[in-house]
Amino acid sequence: MEEIIRRTWAEIDLDALARNFQQVRAAVNPRAQVCCVVKADGYGHGAQRVARELEALGAGWFAVSNLEEALQLRQEGVARPILVLGFTPAQEAALLARHNISQCVYSTEYANALSQEAVKAGAAVNIHIKIDTGMSRLGFYFQDINRDEAAVGEVLAACALPGLQPEGIFSHFASADEGPGGDAFTMRQFGCFKEMAEALQRAGVRFQVRHCANSAAVFDYPLSHLDMVRAGVVLYGLAPSAALRAQPDLRPVLALRSVVSHVKTVEPGAAVSYGRTFIAPRRLRVATVPVGYADGYPRALALGGAQVLIHGRRCPVLGRVCMDQIMADVTGLEGVKTGDWVTLIGRDGQEEITAGEVASWEGTIHYEVVCALSKRVPRVYLKGGQVDSIYNQLLP
Repeated sequence: MEEIIRRTWAEIDLDALARNFQQVRAAVNPRAQVCCVVKADGYGHGAQRVARELEALGAGWFAVSNLEEALQLRQEGVARPILVLGFTPAQEAALLARHNISQCVYSTEYANALSQEAVKAGAAVNIHIKIDTGMSRLGFYFQDINRDEAAVGEVLAACALPGLQPEGIFSHFASADEGPGGDAFTMRQFGCFKEMAEALQRAGVRFQVRHCANSAAVFDYPLSHLDMVRAGVVLYGLAPSAALRAQPDLRPVLALRSVVSHVKTVEPGAAVSYGRTFIAPRRLRVATVPVGYADGYPRALALGGAQVLIHGRRCPVLGRVCMDQIMADVTGLEGVKTGDWVTLIGRDGQEEITAGEVASWEGTIHYEVVCALSKRVPRVYLKGGQVDSIYNQLLP
C-alpha cells in the first residue's frame, strides 16, 4: 500500500468482480449477451478499470448514462459496443457516430432532432428505441396495449428517419426487485414490451438486440432475458433487494478504508463534533479518523448510529460527521494508535460492515452509498490480494 498516501481509500477486489460476472453469466440464457452497466464511474468503483476487466471476462456490451462516460471508455481502449441510456444533446450526433456509440431514442421530438443533426453531419447514429412500459421516465409511452397503440406508429416513424440506424429496442422494469410482490407489474411491463417489439416486426422493423432485464430480472425473470440482459449493481456484489427469490451468491467488490489520525481521552461532559449533538456521559477514549462527507461518507450517518471497525471491533461514530473527519469511540479497545486501519465498509477479522448496513444508517439504498464516494478517494485495485493498479483522480 506504499503506492498511495494512506489517508482514506477504496479497495476494489477484481477477483470478486470476476466471480460476480460469472454468477450473472451462469444465470443468463446462453444465447443472450451480457451488457455491463458501468455508469456513475462504475457505481463508484472506477469505470475505466472495471470495464477493462469485464471486457476481458466476456462482456458483450457496456451501458452508461451519458456521452462523457461513453467517451471515457473509448479513451481507455474499450472496444465493445456502448449504449448511452440517457440524454445526449442531438448536436453531438457526429461524435456518437465517430466513436461508434449507440444512443437511446425515447420520443418523436428527440428522434427528429437527432436525425436532423446526423444528416447535417453526414453521419449515421446507431439507436436503441426506449419503450416506456411503466417507469414513466424516458421512452415512447406504451403502458397499455389497447390504449397506447398510437406509439407503434410513432416508433415506426422514428426508425425510418434518415441518419438513424435502428439497432436495439429496450425497456426498464420498475418492480423486478420486489420479489413476488412485483410479479404482476413486471409481467405487465414485459407483455407491453413484447407486444411493441412484435408489432414493429410485423411492420418490417427488426432489431439486433432486444433487452429489458435489469439486475433483478437476471435472476428472477429468466423469460425476460431475450437477446441481452443489463447487469448493474449485481456485478459489484450488491443484491438489488432482499426480496429476490433467486438470491445470487455475490461477493462485495468494494471496501472503504481509512486510518486513525489521533487518539485522545475526553472527560465527562465534553462535546464531540459540531453542534454538541454528542456529550460524553463518562470518560471516553476517542479516535479521530480522516474521512468525512467530502469523501462520500455522509453527514447523516451519525444520526442512524453509524459504526466503524478498528482492530476487528465495532466502534460507534460520535457526533456529527465533518467534511473531512469523524470521531469514533474506542473506549476499552486496547492499543489503538495513529496509523491503525479503520474499515468503514468491508470486513475486518470476523466483523463486516456492508454497504447495505451503511445505507440503513443513512436511510437510503446501497446504490447511493457506493456511487457517492468522491474523486478524492483513490481506488486501489486488488488481484489475488495484491495491488494490481491504482486510480487516483487527484494525482493521475
